[in-house]
Amino acid sequence: MGYKAIRKLGLLCSCLILAACSSSQSRDNYTELAQQEFDNITENKPYLWEELDQVAEVSYLTDLINDPLLEQLIQQALSSNPSLQKTLLTLQASLWEIKSEHGEQLPTAEAGFSAGKSEGSNSSYTADITVSWEVDLWQKLAVSEQASEKSLASDEALYQSSRDTLIANVMKSWLAITAKQRAIQIEQQRLALLEANEGLILKRFRNGLGDLEALDEARTSTSQSRSDLASFIEELAIEKRDLQLYLGTDELPNIAEKIDYPSVDITFLNLPNQSLQRRPDLKASYLAIEAADLSTTVAYKDMLPSISLSATLSETAESPSKALFGSPIWSLLGQLTQPLYQGGQLKAAAEIAKLETAQAFQDYRETLLNAVYEVENALGQENVLALQERYTRDALISSQNNLKQYEKKYRTGLVELSDLIDVQTTTFDLEAELDDLIYQHLSNRVDLGLALGLGVKQQ
Repeated sequence: MGYKAIRKLGLLCSCLILAACSSSQSRDNYTELAQQEFDNITENKPYLWEELDQVAEVSYLTDLINDPLLEQLIQQALSSNPSLQKTLLTLQASLWEIKSEHGEQLPTAEAGFSAGKSEGSNSSYTADITVSWEVDLWQKLAVSEQASEKSLASDEALYQSSRDTLIANVMKSWLAITAKQRAIQIEQQRLALLEANEGLILKRFRNGLGDLEALDEARTSTSQSRSDLASFIEELAIEKRDLQLYLGTDELPNIAEKIDYPSVDITFLNLPNQSLQRRPDLKASYLAIEAADLSTTVAYKDMLPSISLSATLSETAESPSKALFGSPIWSLLGQLTQPLYQGGQLKAAAEIAKLETAQAFQDYRETLLNAVYEVENALGQENVLALQERYTRDALISSQNNLKQYEKKYRTGLVELSDLIDVQTTTFDLEAELDDLIYQHLSNRVDLGLALGLGVKQQ
């Protein structure tokens, strides 16, 4: 065996040894750790899934409220919200980046044509075509493309999460507008009664049947009610402006005044114990771990030798036609490149990639814990608000019955006007409190649906 052959064999062995060393680098399997983290969460919180077994299944977040006008607003938000559209454009750019990376695995072809002339000689023309290709010996380019595909899938999940959050905000804003309209209606009824009471007290005062303190107290209550009414009107305007932002418009469509709350059904029954995996943000975090792990593999493969091949057809002649259509000379070049020393940059890049994978795992843990936190909070609020709503409704019924009795007694002179006003105030306060609890309850159901990953149907 010749000396050159021995050198080539030694070089090949060195490459294989380097490849073996690279592939045997100690690395944690963070995707497996992420699955273990999820399993531990679900096993340690069985009560969470027992709660979910008490309610019925629903497919999408938009199934919670059935209203044609709301559906129109949702579609407008999906098509016009600038933040969502920006995310979509970023997603489309990522798709083109993957196509660009796929092209790196394919041969490239370049054509050239040049002309030159030197003193004492005729003009010369050169035409050439070069085809080059980097052999993906270690599957580095393929793995890099896989990492980009995982990143794209993660971005798609984040885009879905943005869609879900946007629609939940539109639905809650829709409920809030109804709540503010109802609050205005209740306060207008309260104000009308307070003004009537103030007029009655003023009349009694002029007839010498009342005192100044009672009149001042009535005027204070009336003024406070007017202040509250003005506040509710502005809060309604703010809610409408918030809805404009969600819709991506500076002019809100004509919305008919809705005094009655829409039905918001809790229909999450029989969700499996891995229901949190429906959440797109959790999917995105898991895919980000896979993408980072593949990027780490690419960083290690950057230390391996690379092989590139190129073939060139060229012709030099005294005229352009002969240069283009003559008999070209071909040449073939194969090149093996092995990184030897780059100041530790390749090793540092590999270590950084490992740390970024570890960071992605911690991001997943944070997203998972936040998901459980949101579900537990929403379930807790669902139970508490249901109890508060029931007890407040019972209190309101009792107060309304009490008010009827006081009105009868006042007409017969058995109670003072001040006592009747106190009962009236209590009744209005309870009515306003109950209405606010109903709004919070319905809004929390939207939050619960979002927390469980009930998103928007893909178009």
